Amino acid sequence: MGPQAIRSALGLLALTAGLVGSGRIVSRHYLFPTEEVPAVRAPDDVVRRDCRASDGVRVHALEIPAPAGGRTIVYFHNNRETIEERVGFARRLRARGFGVLLVEYRGYGFAREASPSEDGLYADAEAALEALDERGTGPERVVLWGTSLGTGVAAEMARRERGARLVLVSPYTSIPGLVTAVARLVPAGLLVADHFDTLSKAAGILIPTLVIHGDSDEIVPYWMGERLTDAIAHARLVTVAGGHHGDLFEREGERLLSEVAALGG
Repeated sequence: MGPQAIRSALGLLALTAGLVGSGRIVSRHYLFPTEEVPAVRAPDDVVRRDCRASDGVRVHALEIPAPAGGRTIVYFHNNRETIEERVGFARRLRARGFGVLLVEYRGYGFAREASPSEDGLYADAEAALEALDERGTGPERVVLWGTSLGTGVAAEMARRERGARLVLVSPYTSIPGLVTAVARLVPAGLLVADHFDTLSKAAGILIPTLVIHGDSDEIVPYWMGERLTDAIAHARLVTVAGGHHGDLFEREGERLLSEVAALGG
């Protein structure tokens, strides 16, 4: 290969690297739209729990303690809300006999000292679960719950054996898979920085799992919930007929909460 060919190859390589790098930055912006999610104050009657992730980042959480002997739902929210916005829903879970720990992601709400990433969210989740364990609630009494983006976090914690039950609400198979479901020719595996590849981890999830999905979900295709249900050994799918991405518990909340209570019993 002559000098000109080498220069051309290096130029193409640099261009490709630049495009991939730009794509990964853009993908992270859309996956974690933190600047669009305002911080709001939590009610005074919930317990604030702070700890440190393995990389030193402060992890914020809110807790409604479990009744004596009850399980605790550790809740990982979607990408356009904060833990403070889920306190009302946490109260509904508490009315069903669960304690609830709402775990904040770095970059969201009042946890602004670091930017979010897949590994960062896993570190935040691990720290919150470890702190819960140190307070006397071990994995055998934990129900891991993820909604939308949070399903990737909850599934990873299940693979790490950090809970005894798993709830996945509107789950995706992976973030690149979600991209290619819309744009088949996009090389999402290269352009997306954070994969949250739950499907590849499914064989390692061995705890009872409840998958809740609306069959009219306009953001995460219903078939992704079906595919994950098939891939996780002890999973069961609960379908909300006509359900969209964000209205499942508004449509059929009592039925769905009863399903969760039965799973966590």
